[in-house]
Amino acid sequence: MSHAAVTDRRPSTLRGASLPKWSPWAIAAGSVALGTGIGLGAGLDSTIQWGLIAAILFVLGTYVIAARVEGRRQAKDRIATSLVWVCFLAAVIPLASLIWETLKRGVKVFDVYFLTHSMGVVPDTQPGGGIYHAILGTLEQVGIATVIAVPVGVLTAVYLVEYGRGKLAKAVTFFVDVMTGIPSIVAGLFILSFWILILNMGYSGFAGSLALAILMMPVVVRSTEEMLKLVPNELREASLALGVPKWRTILKVVLPTSIGGITTGVMLAIARITGETAPVLLLVWGTNFINSNPFKDPQASLPLYIYQQYANSAGSGAAYDRAWAAALALIGFVMILNLVARGIARWKAPKTGR
Repeated sequence: MSHAAVTDRRPSTLRGASLPKWSPWAIAAGSVALGTGIGLGAGLDSTIQWGLIAAILFVLGTYVIAARVEGRRQAKDRIATSLVWVCFLAAVIPLASLIWETLKRGVKVFDVYFLTHSMGVVPDTQPGGGIYHAILGTLEQVGIATVIAVPVGVLTAVYLVEYGRGKLAKAVTFFVDVMTGIPSIVAGLFILSFWILILNMGYSGFAGSLALAILMMPVVVRSTEEMLKLVPNELREASLALGVPKWRTILKVVLPTSIGGITTGVMLAIARITGETAPVLLLVWGTNFINSNPFKDPQASLPLYIYQQYANSAGSGAAYDRAWAAALALIGFVMILNLVARGIARWKAPKTGR
């Protein structure tokens, strides 16, 4: 028998048959139906358990059907795609559920009155009141933290990219990496021990801003550093070849080129610190009255307001409604910041002509 005949008898791993385009939807529908039936038959009350069973059935069913029709090689590709979709839904469904629950409960008292009035003398267990004092405190605290953190973070990133060499640059990079994952409560305890206990400066919105600035700096450093690295070296070399000093090259060439990405990173860092509760709880202390001076006396903020409404509600539905409405306002604020960041990134993106 010839070698060609032996080769022809080997099973082929490539098959001409392929599943139709609607097959993933059919497999998904069958998996959901079968998962629901198994959940009901096993007496499982949680729809989350039904969903997990359906996801497992979807992945296994995709592999088995694809392996029989298209072969094992194509089945591996389809099982990878199905895993991507399952992980995507596992991330999106809880997020969508959270937004829907906040929207459904928050709209009960979310109106102009709620946004333009403070709690004042309104008891936590009684209806009425609003979040004006908390919005004012959040804007001032986040604004001061931004003024402190952005210049330090941007200049640190410029040093690491343009000047940083040797052990000092490695040490700065190491500490920036450590600070990126530092818990917010640690930053709050540091400012508490130094600013309030040692210097005896008292509770204030500025104390909270110092802790928020510590949390914001590493995010600004990392995002700015990556944006500066994307600037082509040819631009720097062309400017230096014309006799322009290095500091002026950085100021007039490098930073303007990457300003869109830097601004986006700053906006995302602001969105990150806006919802921090632990430093504010330790340092700002909170109040039900309007305090427009962040450098003196306790001040309110949205995350702290939400926590206090839940903690001091004593089972009151009015306090729960105010907490959900404040959470809705906080989500809206962070969403606006992210949309602004995306808009700036698109506006500052280089235009490619034909």
